[in-house]
Amino acid sequence: MTASSFPFTPSASASSNSSLPFSSTPFSINQNICSFDDTTLRLPLMVSYSLFFVIGLVGNLFALWVFLFLHSSRNSVRVFLINCAVADLVLLACLPFRVLYHINGNKWVLGSLACKLVGNLFYMNMYISILLLGLISLDRYLRLKGKGRARRGMMMRLRGRNWPWSWVACAALWGLSLIAAVPMIATAEDKENSGQCFQYKQRRVAKGKAYFNAMLVLLFWLVFIMLVVSYAKIASQLLRVSRDKPDLPNSHKYQRTAKKSFFVLFLFTLCFGPYHAFRPVYILSQLSGTASCDYLHLVDRTNEVMLLFSAFNSCLDPVMYFLLSGSVRKTALRVLGDRLGNWATSNSSTTEFRRTSVPVALNSQLNTPSGTPRNSICVIKSTLRHTGVTVFPPTDQH
Repeated sequence: MTASSFPFTPSASASSNSSLPFSSTPFSINQNICSFDDTTLRLPLMVSYSLFFVIGLVGNLFALWVFLFLHSSRNSVRVFLINCAVADLVLLACLPFRVLYHINGNKWVLGSLACKLVGNLFYMNMYISILLLGLISLDRYLRLKGKGRARRGMMMRLRGRNWPWSWVACAALWGLSLIAAVPMIATAEDKENSGQCFQYKQRRVAKGKAYFNAMLVLLFWLVFIMLVVSYAKIASQLLRVSRDKPDLPNSHKYQRTAKKSFFVLFLFTLCFGPYHAFRPVYILSQLSGTASCDYLHLVDRTNEVMLLFSAFNSCLDPVMYFLLSGSVRKTALRVLGDRLGNWATSNSSTTEFRRTSVPVALNSQLNTPSGTPRNSICVIKSTLRHTGVTVFPPTDQH
């Protein structure tokens, strides 16, 4: 599953085949003809993955802190977002290994098993994030169309107990992902090289891995179609309510909420679309036995650029959390404001006065309905609950 892009140049082993031109040398003659040591991409990859690691780590840790400690409710969307943040953090934990690999001159010193472990964990958590975004869109759509209890929370009965379906779905997703990753790690490659990692790999012997990657590409496009259909239905429902009920309170927010529904789809397409659109070409090149080094060089470099977009998603996920979830955004800003205010008052000459006056004002605000952090979807739902119009349940929108 792992791949990197390193230009292909003739190696020492190709000296005996000097009669074969580099641009037309078939890959099947000798894999060593195509070298996997690229010095031009080392610095861009090292800088990019370093920035992704720092930005993504700060953003996802902060988001996870908000989800776990600032909200007691565990609705389905929040459960999915918590798991999405965890998946992003595991993916980000793989990036320092890539950075150290490029710093070390594209030399891997931890062995082939560690290389396959890091690479497969990266891809496993990338696809877990993709599937979680698909589950969020499915949950929103089912709640939009559901009635009564289905809108309040869908349950699944297992071992005599009722469990929220979001918990069951996340547990199944993590379990199946781990089961699928084990054979990918244990199965040997066409050519084992303990001194290299993340490089282009031929799949003419280990064809099962290529076919498995092709299945993941198909799975991505199925999730993509589900996202498009779900968010299109959600947006059309909100726009119809805004058009048919213009006199209802907060009706002016429906169009803005509909636009936010497409923000997830936009980022999903931007980060994962290019990689999976090019992925079939990459897989076919791995199975081909007659591709030239020039062609493989182009395929590999293109794949590496597309992979950067996919890794960048782990930095953008926190933006979606706080942009689309009004309650999380307001709570986080309020807590940060309180902490900064407490730090400022503790270092001012009016500390005693502010300690007696500020909490009273804060408490009076927090005890009123206007002081309760609520997102736009919650406002719409609470406002229209008595009108008979079907909209979202009082949960966060992602």
